[in-house]
Amino acid sequence: MAKHSLNDDRPRVTRSPGAVERTPVGPQKPARRTGRAALQLLGLAAVTACAFVTVVAPNVGVSSATASFSGEFDQGAVGVQNLEVSASAATALIRDGYTVKDPPPPPPPVIVAAPAPVEKSASSDSGCPDPNAAVADPATAQAVALDLAAARGWTGAQYDALIALWSRESGWRVNALNASSCAYGIPQALPGSKMASAGADWLTNPATQITWGLNYIQGRYGDPASALAHSDANHWY
Repeated sequence: MAKHSLNDDRPRVTRSPGAVERTPVGPQKPARRTGRAALQLLGLAAVTACAFVTVVAPNVGVSSATASFSGEFDQGAVGVQNLEVSASAATALIRDGYTVKDPPPPPPPVIVAAPAPVEKSASSDSGCPDPNAAVADPATAQAVALDLAAARGWTGAQYDALIALWSRESGWRVNALNASSCAYGIPQALPGSKMASAGADWLTNPATQITWGLNYIQGRYGDPASALAHSDANHWY
């Protein structure tokens, strides 16, 4: 039996200068399969390491919550993943202290005073003359009557009767008003506007009122004494 060395069994290749060496294709296939298996094992290890994590809740003032999950991942397959999660959390609530204050008392009611009643003149509603339109001066009125009566011949007893008659009727006040009848002025003309026949200033002028009154006495009774007698008997003239 002939003996040969290993070197004798290998084919010998003679390369010419400048020739390019090529790597045979067939014998490299087993090496590629080994590398792919190593990459798959490395990816599975990374997925397994990420499967177990501890999650800390980022909320401030709340205790940390621990969650864990486990599942099975089918490497290389697309499908539904089953995930089981269990967690527990505890929350502490702190309430600030507070006090209760009574509401402020309501403001005092504003009391609006009722407007003062406006005094209505006697002529505002009833048609009577306004007594505030004139100022009474009995002494002056009697002095005016003395001259006007004397011009008619009524002196002495006649003048005295005139003084008594109009003292009873008006007190010789130029603004005397009988509110119930609206009789007005020294002679108590009814209504007072009748005295306008003696002058437009009948509301305030004693001479106008006395002139009208003397005309009335003369025309109805003849003289002051007769007019006074009628007033004594009937309480009017």
